[in-house]
Amino acid sequence: MFAMRLFLLVLSLPIGLLACSTKSEQPAAIMSSTPASAEFTRYWYSGQAELSRYQLLQNRYDDVHPGEAILVFVTEDFLPGKQVKMEGGPTRETSTSVLKMNQMRRFATGIYDYSINTSVFTPISAGQFPRTLKVATSVQDWCGQTYTQLNLRRNTYQLEAHSYFQQEADQTDSLDAVVLEDELWTRLRLDPKTLPLGDVRIIPGTVASRLRHQPLHVETAHAELTRYNGPVFKPAQAGAALQAYTLTYPATNRTLRIVFEEAFPYLIAGWEDTYDGQMKLGNQTYGSSKLLTTRAIRTATLKSDYWQRHTPADSVLRQQLGTTGFGKP
Repeated sequence: MFAMRLFLLVLSLPIGLLACSTKSEQPAAIMSSTPASAEFTRYWYSGQAELSRYQLLQNRYDDVHPGEAILVFVTEDFLPGKQVKMEGGPTRETSTSVLKMNQMRRFATGIYDYSINTSVFTPISAGQFPRTLKVATSVQDWCGQTYTQLNLRRNTYQLEAHSYFQQEADQTDSLDAVVLEDELWTRLRLDPKTLPLGDVRIIPGTVASRLRHQPLHVETAHAELTRYNGPVFKPAQAGAALQAYTLTYPATNRTLRIVFEEAFPYLIAGWEDTYDGQMKLGNQTYGSSKLLTTRAIRTATLKSDYWQRHTPADSVLRQQLGTTGFGKP
């Protein structure tokens, strides 16, 4: 009965819920195998995205550089075959509702800037679609740009990567359909209880792999979920409990920790990513084995239908969020 009532509730939601467009479709029904509830529906199908701004210290070139990160979480209808957002028009595909994360980082190294964007598309219906369907990451700096994409096709992740570096150039590969590090961000927002624990076969994050010039392949990491009582990250509400999800990669000497609020909607307080700066391109090795930590600390969060807020007057929302492009607001 609960699943049926929830199904009817979702179908009764108004049109106009998808990001980056004024035209949208009703969200696909949430399966009973997902963490669906009236609270979940009200928060994620309100016609608004969740926007969070983070103060960033980014590990790059044997140093850490100040910058800014933005996390955008929003639900939208997605075509699982074409693996693009559904925008209407003729199609034989049935869409599914996904939680999309756009993660944007901006920072400067010396005289020149970096811009990094990652998009993750994780279906709400874990019963029908147990794995994330798509991840895409682009990196731009004054030297050039790179692009990495993973698509779930026939129980494998199809990798396509492009780079301006000779030793990387254009690549394609087929990887086992295991856990994606990039999907952990959306998984914990849906339900932290579904996060994998113990020794996990995993495809590392596309950003860390790209910045270290390490080809993507399946690795083994150890995952733990613990209470966080440290001094660095703070919850949005004073006194709220925090949890830390920690991944340790023994083969590459890397540790990723994502800290988030224990209670729904599991707002991300920040993250830390520790690894050495050594990079290998062809026969040449750059950087050192000195361990440095990328750290992002949440400074503000707001809900907004941002895709409709594009006039000069709407820049007041940037002030509320505290975003400046990068650096301190």
